[in-house]
Amino acid sequence: MRKYLLNAGVISSLTSGMAVLKATRTGPRDWRLALLWASWGIGVALAIGAVNQREEGIRREELERELRKAADKRR
Repeated sequence: MRKYLLNAGVISSLTSGMAVLKATRTGPRDWRLALLWASWGIGVALAIGAVNQREEGIRREELERELRKAADKRR
């Protein structure tokens, strides 16, 4: 959970939600508001996905490093 809360992309996408909320309160309620919320949701999903992808890459690199060490010991 901490990896998400401390990520700059996630933080900025969540704080941009404040602007979306303000636009919802003060602006007209039309199709553009729905697009604004959809784009905000997509941005949050992309930020979370980027964190997941980065963590998966790190795990994959660690596993490959361990496999190389094990293969070198067998030789």
